[in-house]
Amino acid sequence: MLESSRSGRTFSRRSLHGQVAHAIGARIIRGELTPGETLPNEADLSLELKVSRTALREAIKLLSAKGLVESRPKTGTRIRPRASWNMLDPDVLNWLVSDGAFEDYADDLFEMRRVIEPAAAAIAAMRGDKAAITNIREAYEDMVVAGENIEAGIEPDLRFHQAILTATGNEFIAPLGALIDSALATSFRISSSRPGAKINSLPRHEAVLTAIATGDSEGAREAMDVLLSDAMNDYHRVVDIDQK
Repeated sequence: MLESSRSGRTFSRRSLHGQVAHAIGARIIRGELTPGETLPNEADLSLELKVSRTALREAIKLLSAKGLVESRPKTGTRIRPRASWNMLDPDVLNWLVSDGAFEDYADDLFEMRRVIEPAAAAIAAMRGDKAAITNIREAYEDMVVAGENIEAGIEPDLRFHQAILTATGNEFIAPLGALIDSALATSFRISSSRPGAKINSLPRHEAVLTAIATGDSEGAREAMDVLLSDAMNDYHRVVDIDQK
């Protein structure tokens, strides 16, 4: 079974226990099941969801691995505090985005990016080889081709930032882009919806590319910080207008 999220991504829930995990996980994200609350007993919950106890147990294992619940003998399965949730888990991110909860953690996402991406750009300038820089350049050129077409520009924008993380050659940094791509896509979609925002961001992306390609580590760091700062400002301008 496939389901489309508001982020525009489609994610798979083919397995039965995956469908059950999605149903329960989405309820937790929406706040219908609150931290400290105990899930109904196994018999009642399997009846409510119309699934076998085996499928339910597998779903609970999935949710436990994502930090959303914990099961203890005799006390049942409880919802864990939000601070315990694995926010970098792709499913958790998809549930947050698909249920319209992105605005609740957008600032945290930008804050994390401003900690990681300027440093990653600096490292990429020092370590990036010809192939890595070509990947960054091609992503930028595809963004130029996309112009003001928001949907067409999201994929190359994601690729641009992921290529920079990959260019660091650091096996802990490189996977971060793929982990948070659904959140990034939503962020890009919102911030780019302001008229002219996509075109105006191109010179800032080009500045990052140029600094990396010329080995200017400090310039790459500063250019990425400016890019992220402006993107955050664009995001808040759109959100603030929508809330008025």
